[in-house]
Amino acid sequence: MPVVAATISPPPPFDRPAGGAFSLIFTTLPALLRLTCGVVGVVTALAVRTPPVRVGLLVPAVVALTAWSVWYARRALAHRVGPALVVGDVALTGVACLLMPWLVAPEVLPGEGSWLAVLASTTVINTQATAPALWSVPAGLLVLTAYAAGAVAAGNPVEARAHAATLLVQTACAAMMTVVMRRRIGHADRAFADYQRLAREAVLARTAREAERRQNRDLHDTVLATLTMVGLGAVSGPSAALRERCAADLRTLAALADARSAPALGPVALDDRLRAVLGRLPDLPVTASLPHCVLPAEVAGALAESAAAALSNVARHAPGATVTLRLTREGDAVVLEVADDGPGFDPAAVPAHRYGLRESVLGRMATVGGRAEVTSAPGAGTRIRLEWPGVR
Repeated sequence: MPVVAATISPPPPFDRPAGGAFSLIFTTLPALLRLTCGVVGVVTALAVRTPPVRVGLLVPAVVALTAWSVWYARRALAHRVGPALVVGDVALTGVACLLMPWLVAPEVLPGEGSWLAVLASTTVINTQATAPALWSVPAGLLVLTAYAAGAVAAGNPVEARAHAATLLVQTACAAMMTVVMRRRIGHADRAFADYQRLAREAVLARTAREAERRQNRDLHDTVLATLTMVGLGAVSGPSAALRERCAADLRTLAALADARSAPALGPVALDDRLRAVLGRLPDLPVTASLPHCVLPAEVAGALAESAAAALSNVARHAPGATVTLRLTREGDAVVLEVADDGPGFDPAAVPAHRYGLRESVLGRMATVGGRAEVTSAPGAGTRIRLEWPGVR
C-alpha cells in the first residue's frame, strides 16, 4: 500500500510581537512629544518678545517649527519615524538654537526654561528613541553643541554649560535605555521565533505520527486481518468467501486512498455505512439494530470503521459467537455497541504492539473527539461501546 503523506501549508513568516510593540510605542510617544512641545513652544515663544528678540524672525521661525511638529507627528504615526524625520528634526533644532540671541529674551534664558531648551531636549530624546545609537548619539551631541553655541552668543555662558550638561545626560541615558530595550526585545522575539518553530515541528511530527497510525489501522483492518484468519486456519482450501474478502480489502484500501485526496464530505448516514460494513463480512451472522442516523462524514467513518474492526475481531477469534450491533442515541450523544458471547479476553493483557483495539478502535474514536470502552473477560464475551458526544 503506498504511503499517503499529509500536506501542510507553510506557516506565515515569524511575527515579531515585542519588536512591533517597541516600534509602535517609540513611534507614538515621539510623535506626541514633538506635537505637544511644538504647541507649547508657540505659546511660550510669542509670550516674551522683549529686545533683542526680533519679531520679524521669531514669527516665521515659530510658524516653521509648528508646521514641522504637525507634519512630524502625522508622518510618524502614519509611516513611523524614518531617517528623513530624524535628520530634519536635528537640523531645524540646531538652526533654531544657533538663532537663540534673536529668538529668546535674555530674562527667560537662565534656568533651562526657555522654549528652545525644551525643543533641544525633545529632539535629543526623540533621536535616541528612534534612531540607531551609531548615529543618534552624534546627532544628540550636535544639538548640544548648537545649543551651547547659541547660549554663548546670547551672552549667557552659564546657561550654555548648564543645559549642555543636561543634554549630555539626556543623550547618554536615552541612548543606553534604548539600546538595552532593543537588546531585550531582540531576545524576546528570538525566543518567540524559536517557540513558533518548535510548535510547527511538533505539529508536523504529530501529523506524521497520525498518518502512520491511520495507515496502521487501515492495514490492520483489511490485509492483516485477512492474513491472520488464514494463518489461524479459519479458511481451509480454496474459498470463494476468501477471494471476495481479499477483493473487498483492496476496494477498501483504494477507497481510503481516494478519500484522503478528496475534499471532506458533508453529513452522511451512519446506518448506511454500517450496512456496508456488514456486507463486507457475509460469513458473520450479526443481529443489527440500525435506525437512521446522520453524522459528519469524518465521524460516521470513524464509528463505522471502529465497528468493522470490532466485528473483524469476532470473525477471527470467535467465529461461532452470537453478535449484536446496536445503534442508539442518548441525548446528543451517538452510541454504537458491538457485543458477542465469545470466549472473551483480558484487555489488560493485550501486548502494546498490537493495533487491534488500541489503534483501530480506541485511537480511531479519539481522532474525532469520541471515546471507546471495551468490556471483556475470559469466558464472559466482549462488549465494545463507541460513543460520540455530538455537537453542543
